[in-house]
Amino acid sequence: MDQLLAISLLLGLGLLLGEIAHRFRFPRVAGYLVAGIVLSPKISGVIPAAFLSGTNVVVNAALAIITFEVGGTLSFRALKELGKAMVFLALGEAEIAALAVLTGGLLVLPFLLRVPGANSFAAALPLALLMGALATPTDPSATLAVMHQYRARGMVSFSIMGAAAFDDALAIINFSVATAVAIILATRSATSLFAFFQPFIGILSSLALGVGIGLIYQGVAKLLGRSEDGIQIALIVAVLLLGFGLGTLLKLDALLVTMTSGMTLVNARRLRPRIFQLLERSVEPLVFLLFFTLSGLYLDFAVLIKHFPLVLLFVALRTGGKLSGAYLGATLGRAPPSVRRYTGLGLIPQGGIVIGLALSMRGIPELASFADILVNVAIGATVIHELVGPFVAKLALERAGEIQ
Repeated sequence: MDQLLAISLLLGLGLLLGEIAHRFRFPRVAGYLVAGIVLSPKISGVIPAAFLSGTNVVVNAALAIITFEVGGTLSFRALKELGKAMVFLALGEAEIAALAVLTGGLLVLPFLLRVPGANSFAAALPLALLMGALATPTDPSATLAVMHQYRARGMVSFSIMGAAAFDDALAIINFSVATAVAIILATRSATSLFAFFQPFIGILSSLALGVGIGLIYQGVAKLLGRSEDGIQIALIVAVLLLGFGLGTLLKLDALLVTMTSGMTLVNARRLRPRIFQLLERSVEPLVFLLFFTLSGLYLDFAVLIKHFPLVLLFVALRTGGKLSGAYLGATLGRAPPSVRRYTGLGLIPQGGIVIGLALSMRGIPELASFADILVNVAIGATVIHELVGPFVAKLALERAGEIQ
């Protein structure tokens, strides 16, 4: 099938189902996901499997814009309103979710899966560590789409975006440390201890590059002055793709680079830069439509059926960890009652980075026996999280009274 014809089918069905979902008071992104699933090579076969190999560029470009917008919500002036509550909240929801999946994995993995050598506590530990690390990140895309669709504003909305923004950094630390420990356990060697220092170097480098990209955009935007909206959008897209591409080339966290760019830009001025309004009004609808319909294409029921018990266990433990961790962290940080009660519900969606982290295991020979399991669990759990997440996020924002 012609590439443009396939894209037109995705956009057309996505728009149709998105509007139908909206008419029934459901988030539009749910309709977008269903459209992708209906056209999936593994479901109807309307879109051929060969089409998926060329979608990485579009997905990465969409992620660059989405994470830039997420960074644009992290104003230091707004962060001061929550202060330490944001730190406790992010640490609580991320680390307790990881701990919950790690503990549950240690208890059931030896009995649930026939992994080579995983017939004891010690043998199951490497896989459980990696699964726990995969529970850390949150995909803010679905929640951000719901927030913008319903014009949600308030402390819960800000807390969800703030915690989700920190998740990338925490996920990289957790997964890198878990990988290093898993290699040591799998090989019974200490030669990988140097890997413990790599996450911190990578994060600092990503932050530095993100700040630089943000300053580059600010400098060029000043030279252009009050240029046309289309020129401003073209400039920010070019700069974001530059940051994402450089981050990928240097083997840094490209999502953290673009997120930091948005955070740099929003804190470099007193007033929120006009570019965020332009993206939200003119670019974001198309970005969300493309991103979520393409995400739906990756659904494989064979994967879900084969590892369904493990996928359900991962989803249940991670959800419990996110909810309890967010409540505990917000309580310790003395956040407002609405933040304690409802923020965790907005942190359920997961996707994007978690699949990328799981796929990275394929390049590590020492952990090859775990790679397929991790990838299947990540994809299966992502499908469930992305389908359920928007509805749960909408419920949280409604109960918090922040939907206009």
